Amino acid sequence: MNPQLKSAQQWFNTNRSLMQGVSAPIMVMTILAMMVLPMPAWLLDTFFTINIAVALMVMMVAAYMVRPLDFAAFPSVLLLTTLMRLSLNVASTRVVLLEGHTGAGAAGAVIEAFGHFLIGGNFAVGLIVFAILVVINFIVVTKGAERIAEVSARFTLDAMPGKQMAVDADLNAGLINDAEAKRRRAEVGEEADFFGSMDGASKFVRGDAIAGILILLINIVGGFTIGVLQHGLTASKAADTYILLAVGDALVAQIPGLLISIAAAMVVSRVGKDDDIGKQIIHQLFDSPKVLGITAGILAFMGIIPNMPHTVFLSMAAVLGYSAWAISKRPAPVDATAIVAPPPTDGEATWDDLQPVDLLGLELGYRLITLVDKTRPGDLLTRIKGVRRKFAQEVGFLPPPVHVRDNLDLKPSAYRITLRGVVVGEGEAFPGMYLAINPGGITTPLIGTATTDPAFGLPAHWIDERQKEAAQMAGFTVVDSETVMATHLSHLMQVQAARLLSRTETQQLVEHVSKLAPKLIEEVVPKMVSIATFQKVLQLLLEESVHIRDIRTIVECLAEHAGSTTDPADLARRVRIALAPAIVQQIYGPTRELNVIAIEPGLERMLVQALGNAAGPALDPGVADLLTRNVADVALQQEELGVPACLLVPDQIRNAISRLVRRVAPRLQVLAHSEIPETHTIRIGPILKGALT
Repeated sequence: MNPQLKSAQQWFNTNRSLMQGVSAPIMVMTILAMMVLPMPAWLLDTFFTINIAVALMVMMVAAYMVRPLDFAAFPSVLLLTTLMRLSLNVASTRVVLLEGHTGAGAAGAVIEAFGHFLIGGNFAVGLIVFAILVVINFIVVTKGAERIAEVSARFTLDAMPGKQMAVDADLNAGLINDAEAKRRRAEVGEEADFFGSMDGASKFVRGDAIAGILILLINIVGGFTIGVLQHGLTASKAADTYILLAVGDALVAQIPGLLISIAAAMVVSRVGKDDDIGKQIIHQLFDSPKVLGITAGILAFMGIIPNMPHTVFLSMAAVLGYSAWAISKRPAPVDATAIVAPPPTDGEATWDDLQPVDLLGLELGYRLITLVDKTRPGDLLTRIKGVRRKFAQEVGFLPPPVHVRDNLDLKPSAYRITLRGVVVGEGEAFPGMYLAINPGGITTPLIGTATTDPAFGLPAHWIDERQKEAAQMAGFTVVDSETVMATHLSHLMQVQAARLLSRTETQQLVEHVSKLAPKLIEEVVPKMVSIATFQKVLQLLLEESVHIRDIRTIVECLAEHAGSTTDPADLARRVRIALAPAIVQQIYGPTRELNVIAIEPGLERMLVQALGNAAGPALDPGVADLLTRNVADVALQQEELGVPACLLVPDQIRNAISRLVRRVAPRLQVLAHSEIPETHTIRIGPILKGALT
């Protein structure tokens, strides 16, 4: 390759983005220059040719696009091409009026060719042809495209909220991920912007058609006047010269304008997203043997009528009849459903038959399906979206999507919450009714069905809307069916947070933190702490209801201690100490005095010897049983008094005691002495003894 050509190509590749960025301003400046600067005939021919080529390219792109957004730049292209045609009209008018007396070639070869070849040198024929083109463009194509663009813009804007809700519903149901939801939302917004722009841009085409008529009249009157008065031409000579040039100029601009108008109509009238316009027309118009056969029969009948052009009608009837016969003989298309879902008794099993287990699922009886209707205010899918958002804000990681589906095996009003395919919660909800929950101490009777709150087990009644106001005045907490299910789901997600944190969520959490503190996460995970260990540490924290929102503190603590230990339990213990202020605040709130449950010193020494040393004596089963029962009773007493149930124990036995009492008192918190911040004081409440008291 020539070195100069090679260097030029390298320069072009290097500066391609820069050239693309300045192309639009350069084009606008060129268009404006054509309006005000005189142009020679050869340059005018060049720009007329470019105008025709651009119009053809635009129409081809419009014909082969699959979706309107595939040609999202069309409104801007429409503006620029309209300005180009108008500027060429101005430039050619200047040349025609200044040099038209010299002959038909004064304005360039393109205008001369259109004036002589297309209309045979007869300006009267040219005027009629131009008038017909203007009628076709202005009355038929432009008017129809303008109306379609207006209606499409209005309908698209009206449908925009529904489309956004459909995207949110698919996201909540787990059918799509966050990236796909973001892409679809952007596509919905771009579609609304596109049709709104097309509604306004269609006015460019209409104005271009009107401007073409006015420019033609101005050229005819101005050219005839200049030819007769300034150059002394006869009336017939002036008419032959100037009117012919004006008509040729008008046709040169009108034909590309008609192409652009057709392209605009094709863009706004586009329906479907599977094939381009050509394929759609072929498939839908010429793919039916019945249609072709009937048409062939009618044409054959018309062809045998006396005095009709038999050859043309019978030939076309033969072609259509053969096409109908050929299409009818084609093999029928294979049913796609037969391929995707073959009968279970036919064929071999494939890996497609193995469906993954939903990490988090919600199954509904058939009467509850109405609760996921997106058109209803406060539908269940919207509530689930809010539950996931609240969980992420409070706990510290984004939970997996909730897969909502119907289950005909359930009772009509029953629902079931599953985690990794295992049922973790069940309940009933009645659309249109309300659950009145007794927070405690209310003795007012209610007319309704007695039940219990599925989330917290409190006594409740299902009541109708007429009882709602009376129940609220009596002190009951009254919620609708959607809130009952959403609250139950939220409670179970909090309880099962450790199991919800799978490897996928852990990796996503690491990627999220890497955006906020890239150096911190890069140095610790996975260099010092593997993803598996990091996940296990977070799960150990979540098992004891410790939120992991302060992920920076967690990572910094792991970086500090990962060199001395790799045991997840030991690392979790050290992280708890680092998170002590947040843990205490999560349990007690902003108070500085902590009311805690303590263990009798003798029992505490026994527990330290049995649980704090692996080589020490084992804990007596009887003592363990008494301890757990005593803990459950004391924790219940604390909750009834409105005081957080929190047990304070020595550091070396905190993990063991927490595991021991978690089953009998799941809401009891176990704190170690080192987890009490220096800014807080403790007040000893109930004392746990070795025997029930």
